[in-house]
Amino acid sequence: MFEKKANKSYTPKAAFPKAMRFCAYQERSYRQVREKLYEWGLCSDDVENMLTRLANDNFLNEERFAKAFVSGKFRQNKWGRNKIKQGLKQEDISAFCTKKGLAEIDADEYDALLQKLVEQKWTSCLDKNIFSKKQKVYNYMISKGFEGDLVLDLLQTYIK
Repeated sequence: MFEKKANKSYTPKAAFPKAMRFCAYQERSYRQVREKLYEWGLCSDDVENMLTRLANDNFLNEERFAKAFVSGKFRQNKWGRNKIKQGLKQEDISAFCTKKGLAEIDADEYDALLQKLVEQKWTSCLDKNIFSKKQKVYNYMISKGFEGDLVLDLLQTYIK
């Protein structure tokens, strides 16, 4: 029904303002911008030069992206540290910037979110077998990216 438009090719001169707008709209990783520039038909030398210019003009900043990514995924998507680390790894973010980004998560806020999600899942799970229920809650929390030992410690309070 709807056909995808063929990507238009741009010259480096025409692509640069477009790339600036792309980066100004929201924080972007180098990987995202690189993919977009290749989509626009630029060759590898032009792409690398443009990435350097965008970084020099402060349109691209890996640490700033990592902090924004962590903040968004934690507060909006309610992801745990493990899933956030995986997401940053997929964006090719350095270990240093990943560490800086994860440092933005307040420990008390993290614990409170973990507690809230476990409580919500525990009450919504209708399984009568307590051990089966525990396993389902545990698996859910692991899929959200929370650390297994933290989840187990919290679940111990539900089994008495």
